Amino acid sequence: MALMEISIVPLGTGQTSISDHVARALRVVRESGLEFRLGDMGTTVKGDVRQLLDLAARMHSEVFNQDIMRVYTVIKIDDRRDKTPDFGEKTESVRKKL
Repeated sequence: MALMEISIVPLGTGQTSISDHVARALRVVRESGLEFRLGDMGTTVKGDVRQLLDLAARMHSEVFNQDIMRVYTVIKIDDRRDKTPDFGEKTESVRKKL
């Protein structure tokens, strides 16, 4: 089980707000049935690595389906084999040590 943080930025939209485009990509996540958390700078999704990579490709493509000609996508994956990760677990561990 892994966590993926993904941030998708459509370029050349002609406006400063991209929330409409991000919402369309996020619908793909919601329809996947995977657990996710929306953040200010990206979305974190929990699942099998293959599921996550497939999801990232579908989200990326969805933004192109909105007449966008360039999309910048950043993906970070934390894949642990010793335990199942959970949302907020890493930040809580750091907070306890502060």
